[in-house]
Amino acid sequence: MTYQYTPAAERALHAAAGRLPRDRNELSPFYVLLGLLSEPECRAAKVLEAAAIDEETIHRRWPEAEVRDSAKPGIAGAVRPLSLELENAFHGAILRLDENPRTCQLATEHLLLGLATDDGDVGLWLRDRGVNPDAMEAEICDRYGIDHSPIPLADMIDEPSLPLADDRSTELAVAPKANSLLVGSAEVRLLRILDAAGNRAGEAVRVVEDYVRFALDDRALTALCKQMRHDLASALAPLTMKARLAARDTIHDVGTELSTPTEMIRLDLADVAAANVRRLQESLRSLEEFGKVLDPVMASRCEQLRYRAYTLQRQLDAQTPTAARAARPYSIESDDCSRRARLASAALYVLLDGRESEASFVAIARSLIEAGVDVLQLRDKQLDDRTLLTRARALRAATRDFGHPDRRTLFIMNDRPDLALLSEADGVHLGQEELTVDAARRILGPQTLIGVSTHSIEQARQAVADGADYLGLGPTFPSKTKQFDNFPGLEFLRQASAEITLPAFAIGGITVENIDEVINTGIRKVALSGAVLKAADPHAAVARFRAKLIAAS
Repeated sequence: MTYQYTPAAERALHAAAGRLPRDRNELSPFYVLLGLLSEPECRAAKVLEAAAIDEETIHRRWPEAEVRDSAKPGIAGAVRPLSLELENAFHGAILRLDENPRTCQLATEHLLLGLATDDGDVGLWLRDRGVNPDAMEAEICDRYGIDHSPIPLADMIDEPSLPLADDRSTELAVAPKANSLLVGSAEVRLLRILDAAGNRAGEAVRVVEDYVRFALDDRALTALCKQMRHDLASALAPLTMKARLAARDTIHDVGTELSTPTEMIRLDLADVAAANVRRLQESLRSLEEFGKVLDPVMASRCEQLRYRAYTLQRQLDAQTPTAARAARPYSIESDDCSRRARLASAALYVLLDGRESEASFVAIARSLIEAGVDVLQLRDKQLDDRTLLTRARALRAATRDFGHPDRRTLFIMNDRPDLALLSEADGVHLGQEELTVDAARRILGPQTLIGVSTHSIEQARQAVADGADYLGLGPTFPSKTKQFDNFPGLEFLRQASAEITLPAFAIGGITVENIDEVINTGIRKVALSGAVLKAADPHAAVARFRAKLIAAS
């Protein structure tokens, strides 16, 4: 999308371009923040100043935004290409300000509004710092002559808070690409279909968003739903609200008097969300098929949204309480429910290699199961495939046949979905360079657990979006078992604890001496290796870790 900018906005974007290192060409949000501060008299800079945001605070949050020796000077002329995140942010500002004249150029306050409205890292950080996009929108509308009461600059800054800022609904005013073959009543009938399907889709995704936001407190899924609502509004831009309202005839709609007995029955909150994600999928299919008559591009965008709704359904199912899932007529097999229930209650996860003799390997595994380890992962990159499969099958037998039947230890295979399938493992754990969750799911099917190692909050969000069942978070501390170039540390654990509701295990250098630091971040699940296996008494080491975790829960 091409935008027109005021001179001040152009200068700010050129200043942002001057911050880019030589190997980057696209502008991204935190560089634009620095560019806005380079125009100290502009409206956006005043808002940032009132929120106590300056270059130093931005540099602390994004050290990579520092001016580097390789930085290029700002270049006059065309503004640098925008990153996808920045493109979405500016488009979000336009959707919020759709009552403004379309000839309006993007000024510095429009750029800041886009950044503050977006659900990426910069938008969340700005809102947490107190920048209020709703107040900014109202003030901008007042400046451009829209009927809003003026809001002083001081009121554009809230007390910093964590909840996501809500947005207001929009009425689109983009000229429709009407099919010239449709005239009179045929066009009205098409608009009625699209209007109804659009309303159902928007209502459904809002219900799901309310569930993940207020019932699950899941910030990542809330951001995904929020983005889906914005993208739905953008996809339906060819339908002007004026045309939709003109065609709407709810009073004479024959469907309003029809219902089925099950429509008024919902088992629990999760069942409400599940019903609405199915409603979303059905509505998007209707928009896609009938939209082909009006605008093939709109139909294609609705198709892509439908695929995203299928992924959302998978993510919601992973969050559904297992007792509720098992009670439903459409539930998946009870074995799957048992695995997920066991995973949800698991606190202690131990990683084994298979280099001992098979007899010694099985003896160690049985000792750990007896000690109360919840999850055992087989991780060994040195063994040949045949030996590794033999060890995997031995571990499967130990976890299936040994220990308490009501608290069966889960068996996870590291990296290898093929060996997980052959050994009938409960799950597979994937690194950032291994197969994707989707690829592993194609091999293993819907019932097998899939975990993902994550080293940043962005990777954790992506794993949630990809449909992982659980996460590994780390490395937390330096470890003697595995070498890493950097350590996300305790701050990453705090971020994940505040945002991610999937089961998540801290990993990397955790000992009995430092586990309290982990627990204080809000994470109550840990993955261990050397701290247990290299202990003089592994059984006693497990007992000490379990006591710490139980006391904290």
